Amino acid sequence: QVQLVESGGGLVQAGGSLRLSCAASGSIFRVMGWYRQAPGKQRELVAIISSGGTTTYAESVKGRFTISRENAKNTVYLQMSSVKPEDTAVYYCNAIKYLTGDYYWGQGTQVTVSS
Repeated sequence: QVQLVESGGGLVQAGGSLRLSCAASGSIFRVMGWYRQAPGKQRELVAIISSGGTTTYAESVKGRFTISRENAKNTVYLQMSSVKPEDTAVYYCNAIKYLTGDYYWGQGTQVTVSS
């Protein structure tokens, strides 16, 4: 059974840093990444990374957030720097399974940036 367990969310001041982690189990994944959903808004892509290390970022986080991955641990990280109040959202870990392409989601972790 696939499980994605996120950690690292919390309250941070604008300009500060935060690191999110997502540990996956139950399969191996072609792509892992992070999405976020702010109140009243649709869920949006933040960053994704392939098993080979290819990354994609939303324009709004480029240069501030860094996604990385440890394949041996089936874990993906999101290093958030120079955070802004508009980064406030629930952050969801996402993983796409090899072969089937099935999507899996974590339970979400709240990130709140105070001004």
